Amino acid sequence: MSHKFATLKMRQIHRNPNQPRKAFDEDALNELAESIKQHGLLQPIVVRKVAEGYELVAGERRFRANELADNITIEAKILLPDGESAISDMDSFEKAMAENLNREDMLPLEEARGFKKVLDEKYEGDPACVAKVAKTFSKSVQFVNQRLALLALRPEIQAAVDLGHIGTQAAVQIAALSKENQKAVFQDWKKGDKSDNQLVHIAYAMRKQEKAAKQDSMVDVEEMTPEEQAERSRAQAKTKSDLDAIEGMWALLDSIAKADPMELARTLAGEVGKRLEQMDRVADVVQKARFQLRQAKAHADASEIMVNPDAAAPDLVAEAEAVLAQVDPAAGDAEPEAQTEPAPAADADMEAEAAPATDAETESPAEPEGDAEAVPVAEPVAVAA
Repeated sequence: MSHKFATLKMRQIHRNPNQPRKAFDEDALNELAESIKQHGLLQPIVVRKVAEGYELVAGERRFRANELADNITIEAKILLPDGESAISDMDSFEKAMAENLNREDMLPLEEARGFKKVLDEKYEGDPACVAKVAKTFSKSVQFVNQRLALLALRPEIQAAVDLGHIGTQAAVQIAALSKENQKAVFQDWKKGDKSDNQLVHIAYAMRKQEKAAKQDSMVDVEEMTPEEQAERSRAQAKTKSDLDAIEGMWALLDSIAKADPMELARTLAGEVGKRLEQMDRVADVVQKARFQLRQAKAHADASEIMVNPDAAAPDLVAEAEAVLAQVDPAAGDAEPEAQTEPAPAADADMEAEAAPATDAETESPAEPEGDAEAVPVAEPVAVAA
């Protein structure tokens, strides 16, 4: 698309009503205004010709800061139509999105609504065209799908995500839950004792339990027979006994941990490498067992939350609701726009454990390497139109 540069009067330029970015940090705008006063505008805004003057395409933040600096003119890059065709509203919107996507302070839900607008208006909401949307903005399909998944969240959770209180990876998992369970997990989160990583795994466990409950409702669930009850009791006793035995190995491992390395080398003369490999195997299995217990804890927490969805909790949502009203006044009572089915998360900096190809949808979060509690990264997900 061709263009030309010109100095325009501020009053000639109209803001774009479809600007994808709605929230602007006032302190940052004032800092930029001071910089413009001292050094001038280092990058021109982008505009297109409309019936009455010019419409802002990209550079809303620079335009606002130039207003704060009390300048009556501004340097602009004017987009020129190719041939007889005018620059469309979608062309203008995509350019505004492209510029703002590269800014760290564009909110996740602003990005989500922008992607949804392009998908709906340019591709008639076809989920198969998510890849085209991703290519338009030089983003991965996974990134776009994760943002689109956020639109399935309850409004108060969307606001908490935009405020940075809940990470996007946790939000993607929460978005896959029913609205009632979204509310339940949010109420539990407001108590302030859950990390983002814990929230990811609890939400994923809740989703699995939702599916299990739905399947159970389709069949007659028979009472366990005495033989099955006895087998369950034996399995419980064995698992507890095994864990107690592992706890008893702590003293043995502690003695090795406290040993002098040089003395160990002399004691294990000729076998250091062999014994290290032995310990690595033990550590690997302990790590896997620990991860499974963490998953079990997530399921236990999920069950408690689902059983008590209206548990009392401090009201920390007021700030989120205020921001939501400021960003999108109509969103407070609106239903989320899309319901997604996110793939299971895999912890970043952790090696994913291979899952059966036939059960990808119910794969558990990946097994960690080491003790780091990193935020999981979800796989690409399908997006409903």
